[in-house]
Amino acid sequence: MKDFKKSTVYQIYPKSFNDSNGDGIGDLIGVINKLDYLEELGIDYIWLTPFYVSPQKDNGYDVADYYNIDPLFGSNEDFDRLVKEAKKRNINIMLDMVFNHTSTEHKWFKNALNGEKKFKDFYIFKKSKDGNPPTNWQSKFGGNAWEYIDKFDEYYLHLFDKTQGDLDWTNSEVKNEIYKIVNHWINKGVKGFRFDVINLISKPEKFEDDTIGDGRRFYTDGPNIHKYLKELNNNTFGKYNDIITVGEMSSTTIDNCIKYSNPNEKELSMVFNFHHLKVDYDNGDKWTLMNFDFKLLKSIFKEWQEGMEHGNGWNAVFWCNHDQPRIISRFGNTDKYHKESGKMLGTCIHMMRGTPYIYQGEEFGMTNPNFNSIDEYRDVESKNYYNILKENNVDEEEIYKILACKSRDNSRTPMQWNDKDNSGFSTVDPWIPVGKSYKEINAENALKDKGSIFYHYKKLIDLRKKYDVVSNGTFKMILEEHDKVLAYTRQYKNTKLIVLNNFYNEDTQVLLPQDLLGDDCRILISNYEDSMDLNDKILLRPYESIVYIVEN
Repeated sequence: MKDFKKSTVYQIYPKSFNDSNGDGIGDLIGVINKLDYLEELGIDYIWLTPFYVSPQKDNGYDVADYYNIDPLFGSNEDFDRLVKEAKKRNINIMLDMVFNHTSTEHKWFKNALNGEKKFKDFYIFKKSKDGNPPTNWQSKFGGNAWEYIDKFDEYYLHLFDKTQGDLDWTNSEVKNEIYKIVNHWINKGVKGFRFDVINLISKPEKFEDDTIGDGRRFYTDGPNIHKYLKELNNNTFGKYNDIITVGEMSSTTIDNCIKYSNPNEKELSMVFNFHHLKVDYDNGDKWTLMNFDFKLLKSIFKEWQEGMEHGNGWNAVFWCNHDQPRIISRFGNTDKYHKESGKMLGTCIHMMRGTPYIYQGEEFGMTNPNFNSIDEYRDVESKNYYNILKENNVDEEEIYKILACKSRDNSRTPMQWNDKDNSGFSTVDPWIPVGKSYKEINAENALKDKGSIFYHYKKLIDLRKKYDVVSNGTFKMILEEHDKVLAYTRQYKNTKLIVLNNFYNEDTQVLLPQDLLGDDCRILISNYEDSMDLNDKILLRPYESIVYIVEN
């Protein structure tokens, strides 16, 4: 059984990972064909984003059938083979489960629209209010969160796209169906589950207008959320000791996340939160341009690392996923210090307390594609906001700059395997254009270069397995006032780590307190070949990152 505190999870967005049959879309056989590459990296789990039958209005997060693989990605037999082949390489499979909503193409929703009361009660239908939607809540993708059905003179709730109807978790029949789905995949050999926006499933008893926001305060970490997660645990994965779970928690709080992930609560193994990835949102607005607020980034990491430890919760730590821009484009340097900043960002996260998640291509430093036409974008959210920004009279050039920084498509371009046509992803034009950097930044180049970001990540993954101080040590933020360096210590028994990360493209000096200095000290990992030995004054070069280990 794998210890999730010593493990690393690798996220695959199948559509963009590897196309085995030449249709421009990645598939499960494409994943199987790259398992040796993932074994070389040393990861423990592959998290696959949804590959179930879906109309693909939201890239598979609109599920029409939870039991079957969408023919786009292969067959149920391909999946069985993937589980078997991964297991041979000591890699487990983690699936993405979307239980806040289903596609409106799901048979439950279709039956609801046919007027079958049993299935109508699976969703949240409400009467209109004076000819208006039941509340003024906003969809996460823009616009009102209610869609009118003429036949019933009622609206159904969709916190996301109108093709994604929210499920009613107060209905025990809904919950029983969900337990069946999870148990089905456990029986197929799945060893992990990631639950999509799971902290939004508990809606309030009374639906009312939000006079100060978009409605999220009524349903985020909602009234019965902990009860529902305990029941889910008890009826499915909680019966096994070798299954790990992670909840995607939208706009959440530390207190709730402690409850979600403290083992005594019997809910989930760990949680994702996104506060650290909103430090470049101007006044909380994603669709703006601003430099990241480094001071805020540091304070969020301090608060979440120390707060979760204090409450015995567990973080999933990450920079990248299928919804976020590429981290080197965002907080690093894509020009002169591509390699240095890529390694520094990796070290910063992997040495923290929590289970690290790597998103495909991050391990060799993939960057944003820098699209410059709306025709290159595929993401429903990006297209919606393109129109919203235009309506708000934002200049077109400015809109493209914003999309190039913030669009979810920044992470969804094809995996850059080599410098051949279509970056080695496919033999035909892919479903979304390849990033412009693929000639230089690709897996083949990284594997040939022993000083690449890839081998740095491989070492970080290995250090977590080898050193208890990485997997189990306490966390303490240091140098809190430093305006360029994010630094912290980890402590386990008599072993201490001192982790220094320069987030800027200029030299900077750090002064370390005497109590951190020890005789038996060495560099565990760094991103320059000639980093300074530990002393009270250390000069860090651009994006330099050093981890010292002190064993007393």
